Amino acid sequence: MALLLTRPTISVAATARPISSFSFSSSISNSVKLKLAHHHPNLSSSISSSPEEEKKKTSRKLPILLFDVMDTIVRDPFYHDIPAFFRMSFNELIDCKHPTAWVDFEKGLINEMELARIFFKDGRPLDLDGLKDCMRSGFSYIDGVEALLHNLKQNNYEMHAFTNYPTWYTMIEDKLKISAYMSWTFCSCNTGKRKPQADSYMEVLSHLGVEPDKCIFIDDRMVNVEAAKNAGIVGIHFKDAASLQQELSQLGVETTSCSTNE
Repeated sequence: MALLLTRPTISVAATARPISSFSFSSSISNSVKLKLAHHHPNLSSSISSSPEEEKKKTSRKLPILLFDVMDTIVRDPFYHDIPAFFRMSFNELIDCKHPTAWVDFEKGLINEMELARIFFKDGRPLDLDGLKDCMRSGFSYIDGVEALLHNLKQNNYEMHAFTNYPTWYTMIEDKLKISAYMSWTFCSCNTGKRKPQADSYMEVLSHLGVEPDKCIFIDDRMVNVEAAKNAGIVGIHFKDAASLQQELSQLGVETTSCSTNE
């Protein structure tokens, strides 16, 4: 949920870099090692994998798929439901909320009680339980996305959530059971890093231990997609489920169910 600015309307779609095939490279390239060493100076000794880890990595099905969550997998209630909850317009909400409280919450710097205390600039009380109930009600899968995730999971792709979100991601999980398809591996509240900062992408690559071009990142915000591309990751700008399926298929990803392929 982006609580800093009104999201701009972007009409230009990102062109995903075509890939003829995804073959795993067992070691991280020197360029990636240099980037990781710059952003994570203490990780140099952990880049080299043990023989057991190398064997596990070699058997991985590539590419690895990285998904933004809000407005890519799940409808974001912020833009309509939450202003209605507060009985104000979206612009009024932007004007009266604290400028950094939500970002700090997303990065795990404050807890929900502190968020409630500082949410409004003028110090008015926040109905925290009511806000959480409103958000729970607003969470739903974007049309067609769950079916696509089901097919990708059935085809044994490794998938991870890569999202700017606070600890309330557990409310999404409780309602929609996203972990049936992917791991909540890269949540900003746990990593302390937010997209589109470069170090958030370096964190992902160091954790996964693969070449950046063996990952595909999907996000509805072009700025995040461009940052992924700058890190060497293949980027897709999400527009809708049908377009995503088409773009993944063009990259060689199997997007139909196993039964359909038989």
